[in-house]
Amino acid sequence: MDNLHTYKMTISYDGTSYAGWQFQLNALSIQAVIQNTLEMILNEKITIHGSGRTDTGVHAIGQIAHFKHHQILEKKRFLYSMNSLLPDDIRIKDIEEVSSDFHARFKTRGKIYHYHIHLDPVFCPFTVKYRWHLHHAVDLVKIKKAAQYFVGTHDFTSFANKSNFGSASKDALRTIKRIDLVMQDGGFRLEFEGDGFLYKMVRNLTGFLVDIGRGKRQYEDIAALLEQKDRRKLSKTAPPQGLFLCQVHY
Repeated sequence: MDNLHTYKMTISYDGTSYAGWQFQLNALSIQAVIQNTLEMILNEKITIHGSGRTDTGVHAIGQIAHFKHHQILEKKRFLYSMNSLLPDDIRIKDIEEVSSDFHARFKTRGKIYHYHIHLDPVFCPFTVKYRWHLHHAVDLVKIKKAAQYFVGTHDFTSFANKSNFGSASKDALRTIKRIDLVMQDGGFRLEFEGDGFLYKMVRNLTGFLVDIGRGKRQYEDIAALLEQKDRRKLSKTAPPQGLFLCQVHY
């Protein structure tokens, strides 16, 4: 086993047609498609490990995964082979050999997510699968102000689905470094950067911030929600299609 090489892949995908990143028993996942393609090319059993899950319908620009293999892989040939066999909505952007102790999930130090929101009355047909279309006015100044209440280290139990399971049940403390509102054609995006995010945390934060912008929630609600640690007190979760995993930091 000592002669195994460790390879780190940077992956982008349109999550519309998939049941998320992680393997599913009765649905198609991105992880399964990539692993099956790897096994065809390398002609042996391969296990890939991702930096984390993305949910059904969520996209990625910079997902990271790693695998181990006994041969030295030539980058150009590998990328050509993989991308020739993968469906058009999944692409391996880069591959590099890394140290043997690298792990795509356990070595993660932070992530950046973008959530895209469309405000124009008429939706653009070329972005319909990649934006949350709001049919009501929102106050962007209020959203920007409210977002800063979440910057820092907090217990985000109230903003996590399935808070009694997985990492949230063990430690729901997360540090958000920034939440920026950036204007773009047809609307805006929210950029979230932090040391990690709980299950559906970004989508729950986005849904809450939109409700702030609509006047349905108030700034004063934020401290109480964080203190109560109760997802049932929260707003509706933002839909998946606007969310992109953009970068993973190591």
